[in-house]
Amino acid sequence: MSEGRIVAGCLSPHPPHLVYAANPQANEPQASGSGAWKPLADGYTTLKARLSDLDYDVVIVHTPHWKTTIGHHFLGVPHFDGFSVDPVFPNLFRFKYELDIDVELAELLAAEASDRGLVTSMMRNPDFRVDYGTLTCCQLALPNPFEKPMVVLSSSNPYHYFSNDVGDREMLALGHATRAAVAKSGRKALLLASTSMSHRHFTEEPDDPEDPRFEYIYNNNQLAWDKRMLTLMKSGRCAQILAEMPDFIQQSVSECKEGGFTWLLGALDVPDYPALVHGYGSVIGTGNAIVEWRPQP
Repeated sequence: MSEGRIVAGCLSPHPPHLVYAANPQANEPQASGSGAWKPLADGYTTLKARLSDLDYDVVIVHTPHWKTTIGHHFLGVPHFDGFSVDPVFPNLFRFKYELDIDVELAELLAAEASDRGLVTSMMRNPDFRVDYGTLTCCQLALPNPFEKPMVVLSSSNPYHYFSNDVGDREMLALGHATRAAVAKSGRKALLLASTSMSHRHFTEEPDDPEDPRFEYIYNNNQLAWDKRMLTLMKSGRCAQILAEMPDFIQQSVSECKEGGFTWLLGALDVPDYPALVHGYGSVIGTGNAIVEWRPQP
């Protein structure tokens, strides 16, 4: 068996608003088409087109909306289907889903993480409802959503229980475990970090949620931090991103506090080559970037 490898890694933010705006058949609500999130919609169109030419066997997702109190959990049932309703935006996201899990790779990843001192657990409940952070990022980023088997990682709590520095160290270790598991598996893997960047958001929405007059980054501090991170991504300075990550998380109320971005950088061996930024924009005041890294074989 040849050694597996990660063929691409992406920041794939998960606002349910973007699924709502796209009007897929699987989602019940229908959008107005007012166009508030066009920069992000266009970014996902570009990413989908690029991924349509990519050869991969499995999609590995780190999601911030499957939160686990103790350790890192991995879906461990071969097949899931159900109906997901966003608890905050049920008016936007009521979604039918069906997906397959690469249980063998999930177990291998859990073992690699455990060997690095991380607490892990396989989730074996066949009635588990897959979280919307997983579903939305796959629906938005993948050319044929849910066609390929998946591995799904939960969001643990080291950032919240200890500190941003401790959280980053743990998520880098999980990223290294992911890289090692993929290599041993022989699979070609696409990685999706389902996360926003700055994450302070509005608490009220207009009558038409898609009205562009009400969409902008919450404050200039968040915008400045997002721009700083995007500049570092485009210049291939991911080691500097990690050096500044604790401050970025603290000062921009970033969703990276759930660990997805740091996990992705660790799994990609901290890229020193430029990323492709396909789109950046606001959803309810949060900053969201669609970004792609393509490691060289």
